[in-house]
Amino acid sequence: MQHPDAFPGHDRIGWATRALEIFCLAAAAALLVGNIVRLLGAAALAEWWALPLAVVSAFGADLVSGIVHWTADTWGSEAMPLVGRRFLRPFRVHHVNPDDFLRRDAIDCNGDVAMLNIPILTAALLIPLSTAGGRAASIALAAFSAAALPTNQIHQWAHMPVPPSCVRWLQRRGIILSREEHARHHGAPYVSNYCIATGWCNRWLAAIGFFPTIERVVTAVTGCPPRRDEQRFVASLGTPVGAAAQDG
Repeated sequence: MQHPDAFPGHDRIGWATRALEIFCLAAAAALLVGNIVRLLGAAALAEWWALPLAVVSAFGADLVSGIVHWTADTWGSEAMPLVGRRFLRPFRVHHVNPDDFLRRDAIDCNGDVAMLNIPILTAALLIPLSTAGGRAASIALAAFSAAALPTNQIHQWAHMPVPPSCVRWLQRRGIILSREEHARHHGAPYVSNYCIATGWCNRWLAAIGFFPTIERVVTAVTGCPPRRDEQRFVASLGTPVGAAAQDG
């Protein structure tokens, strides 16, 4: 049995990256609050369709989280310039050593997601609210980001053996991704339950074989097999996927 420290871990972020991520978190939070205040001022949230639209947007955020997660898990190489080491390697590490994710602090865990949502929240803030279409678009984008911003935090909670009681309450009611639901992603054959914003889309995507079907199409068109880089990564360690979690 190997000690968890024998498995690879995420790269520690430097002070410059940490400063950037703190800025992104603050900027995203300010933009989200600005959008809510603006929508309230225009009475946009009082529209009968505002709440259903926000729920649909949250489903959209969950679906996008799954597609991004699947893409980073399945394609590309950690040796790729710019994105490989910074964005793809953490996914390779995570599958070999899932519990390493619990070592990341709130800034490291959430900064990148905040960065990706800043353009969306900025666009929502710039859309004129003088028409019903403009109000709907602004609500949809703001709700999408509101659901997407805590994606990595929810993912981290789903790996905690004992998350905070309020989090566990939300998990038990299916409002956010639960530990039991996410555990299916880390079980063979490792091709389902990619959605990690809320986890709402996982069951129906698994029921229709969404990700395996897309993988077959991509492989047929490009000739690239899925998870080739991850297989090399695991082989270089001589460790089965998920072994750290099982040993720990």
